[in-house]
Amino acid sequence: MKKRSMQGIRNAGCSTLLLLGGLAQAQTPPEAGPPAAGLESLQRELADQASQLDAMKRALAEQEAVIRELRSVIGTEVLATKRGGQRSGPGVMPADNATNATTAATAAAAASATQGAPGLANGPRQVIAQGPQPGAQQGESAGPQTVAMEEPVGRPPESDQRPPEVAPLIDQPGVLTGEGKFVVEPGFQYGYSSNNRVALVGYSIIPAILIGLIDVREVKTSTYIESIALRYGVTKRLEIEAKVPYVQTSGSTISREVFTGTAVDNVFNSSGKGLGDVEATVRYQLNYGNERIPYFVGWLRYKSATGKDPFEVVTDCVTRCVGNATGTGLPLGLPTGTGFQAIQPGITWLLPTDPAVFFGTFSYLHNFARNNVSRTVLNGEKENLGKIAPGDIFEFSFGMGLSLNEKASFSIGYDQAIIWPTKQNGMTVPGSVRVTQGTLLVGYSYRFNNRYTLNLSVGAGLTRDTPDLQVNVRLPITF
Repeated sequence: MKKRSMQGIRNAGCSTLLLLGGLAQAQTPPEAGPPAAGLESLQRELADQASQLDAMKRALAEQEAVIRELRSVIGTEVLATKRGGQRSGPGVMPADNATNATTAATAAAAASATQGAPGLANGPRQVIAQGPQPGAQQGESAGPQTVAMEEPVGRPPESDQRPPEVAPLIDQPGVLTGEGKFVVEPGFQYGYSSNNRVALVGYSIIPAILIGLIDVREVKTSTYIESIALRYGVTKRLEIEAKVPYVQTSGSTISREVFTGTAVDNVFNSSGKGLGDVEATVRYQLNYGNERIPYFVGWLRYKSATGKDPFEVVTDCVTRCVGNATGTGLPLGLPTGTGFQAIQPGITWLLPTDPAVFFGTFSYLHNFARNNVSRTVLNGEKENLGKIAPGDIFEFSFGMGLSLNEKASFSIGYDQAIIWPTKQNGMTVPGSVRVTQGTLLVGYSYRFNNRYTLNLSVGAGLTRDTPDLQVNVRLPITF
C-alpha cells in the first residue's frame, strides 16, 4: 500500500512537469517582422522561458521536499491504519477502505506540508482522495471522493498490573489466576522425619547412677501426599481454590519399652492411607505495586477435618493408656488428617527489583477445639479425653526469586512456624511445649508454554522438630 501511494505521488509530479513543458512548447512564435524587432521578440521570449524554467525548478524542488516529508509521514499513517483496522468503533476505518485511508492521509500530509510554500499556499485546502465511487464499474474513471479524516486510534499495550511470577516455595502462590481462566494443578509431596526420644523412669542415688528403666525410642515416618488443586479467576484480582489431598503414611518405631526388661530392640510398624483434610482458599490482590511499593495479596484458607483423625485409630493399650503402660501406647494405624478444623488468614507480598523479586508471607492458623474427645484402645474400649484444643500456629516466610530466562526461574527462601502447646480441659498437656520449626527452601520453575508449568521445591529441616526433608512437585495446567 505504501509503495503504491509513493508511486502515485511520483506520477503526479511528473505529470505536472510535462504539463508545464507542453504549455511552453505550445506557444506560437510572433509574426515575422523587421529583423531588429524579431531579435528583440526572440530575446523577450527566451527571457520569459528562462523565468518559467526557474519557476518550474522551484516547483520541482518544493515537490521533492513534500515527497521527502511524505515518506516519513506515510509510514506512521499506514502503521496506525493497520493497527486500528482490525478494531471496530468510532474513528476506525473499515479494512476494505485501507487504500482510500492511506491516500487521504497522504493528501492531508501534503496539504499541511505545503501551507506557506510559494505558489501553493493559495491552493485548495479540501482534502481530496481518488477512490471508486459507489456503483462505478471497474476500469471507469472515478471522480474525486471526499474522505473524512478520522485517524485510527491504536490501543497501547496495557501495563501488567499483576505481581511478577517466581518459582513457588509455599502453598500460597503470589500470582493470581487470570480472569475467567481455570487452573488444574496436580501435585505430589514427599516428607521424611526421624525423631529420637529418651525417657528415664527411676530415681538417682548419686548423679552418675540411675536406678530404674530407660525408654529409648526412634521414630521414622514417611509421608506421601497426592493432591489435586482447582483454581478459578473470578476477576483480575480475585481467585478461589479448592484442594483435595490423598495421604499415604508409614512409620517405624524402634524402642525398648518400659517395664519389659528386654535388651533387644523392638520394631513397631504402622501405616495409614485415605482422604486427607480438604481445603478451600480465597485470595485477593489488594493493590497494584511497582519497584517501590510491594504487591500485597491477602488470602483466607479453611481446612476441614475430612481425614481420619488421630483419635479414630486404635491405640496399643490393653485397657486404658493413662496410668497403665501394659502395651506400647502407640497407634496401630496412622491418621491421614489432624482431626481439627482450622482457619488461616494471611498476606503475601512481592517486591520486584530487577533482576530479582523479593517475597514473603505472614499467616496465623487457628485450630478449633473439640469437646468430648475419646480414643479407642486395643480391646475396643473408649478412653475419654475431654476437651482438646491444639495450639495455634504463627508462620512467616521470606525469600528471593530470580528469573534465569523467559522460561526458567529459581527461588530460595526460609519458612518458620511457631506452634503453641496443646491444652486438654483447659490445662496444658504434660510434655507439650512451644515448638519452633524452621525450613530452608529451594525452588525451581520451568514454563513449557502458556499452558503448562513445572514447579519443584525442596525443603530441609533446620530444627529437631522439623521434618528432615520435604519435596514438592506441582504441574499447574491453565485452561
